[in-house]
Amino acid sequence: MKKFKKILKRMLLSILGLIGILVIVYILFVNFYPTFGGDVTKERQTLYQSSKQFKDGKFVNENDVPKNPSFSETLKMARKFFFEKVENGRPENDLVVQKIDSTNIAEYNQDTRLIWFGHSSFLLQIDGKNILIDPMFSDVPAPHPLLGGKRFNKELPIEIEKLPKIDAVIISHDHYDHLDYESIKRLKDKVETYYVPLGVGVHLEAWNVDSSNIVEMDWWQETTYKNIQLVCTPAQHFSGRKLNNGQSTLWASWVIKTESASLFFSGDSGYASHFKDIGDKYGPFDFAMMECGQYNKMWSDIHMFPEETAQAGIDVQAKSIMPIHWGAFKLALHSWTDPIERVKNKAEELKISLVTPRIGEPIIIDSLPKANTVWW
Repeated sequence: MKKFKKILKRMLLSILGLIGILVIVYILFVNFYPTFGGDVTKERQTLYQSSKQFKDGKFVNENDVPKNPSFSETLKMARKFFFEKVENGRPENDLVVQKIDSTNIAEYNQDTRLIWFGHSSFLLQIDGKNILIDPMFSDVPAPHPLLGGKRFNKELPIEIEKLPKIDAVIISHDHYDHLDYESIKRLKDKVETYYVPLGVGVHLEAWNVDSSNIVEMDWWQETTYKNIQLVCTPAQHFSGRKLNNGQSTLWASWVIKTESASLFFSGDSGYASHFKDIGDKYGPFDFAMMECGQYNKMWSDIHMFPEETAQAGIDVQAKSIMPIHWGAFKLALHSWTDPIERVKNKAEELKISLVTPRIGEPIIIDSLPKANTVWW
């Protein structure tokens, strides 16, 4: 019996020692590895006290979501994500993208045009300006390449180094699949101004972006950039880049308007009444980029199902919608084609125009392409 107790004691000490080592490694990793970004200080939080979305040191949604999962629910989600095989979870072969050369981009000065990079990343060319939306150009949406799955396509429509001067970058929130350290680092010397929700500027500043080039905005706040109206609008989501800074920065959708074009970018969001509010206040929109992918009933309050994507397009009063947040990464338990197939069916039912370009295919707002034949 004494021998058994000694063995048990050694095992417990070994387990505690291993846990201690892992905690130390984590602390060193998040404090010295740059991808995690910055932290909102107590002093900075005082700047956000006037925001209706900032309560008790954290940003919140209008609805009481997301709910914090219990320990058992967290384990269940982790087990499913890491060990459950998803049929057709990734394409069998790398997706072929349409390439576009730097001269075509640099010399373009015609009707409003978008180029999709997959997931939620776009180059928007509008009124002679180049604007990047949620530029995530890295291979893996994680703090380290070993901590996530690779992008579905090896090549991008154009490499960062070949992009011309970027007038503005718009960020929806600070998750790794939307705010990417390597992309920001490589873009830094090309970009004039960054527009971000409250708090997200701390990450950019940690990556040596000058604070004078960062504009932080609250929901419903409007600004004008060189005759382009930008409005930071609500989304139902959450934020955080490490275990201890959840909801420390705000998340958002965006309205982009000129005299000739009216666009909406949903960011990440669960389905809720804010879409109708946005449509009533700023619609109708010529074109809406609507989240459609990485959903599951376990987190349905923060990511829409495809049928909700189509309905949200109706709510914001969009003439045409494009499903985004799919076609680049596996971040959920559905097949990689499930989002596009389901939203296509619902859009037909609701009689809303659906645009489904290949990655890299130019989208001209005044002459939108018809929904493509099934390229996926």
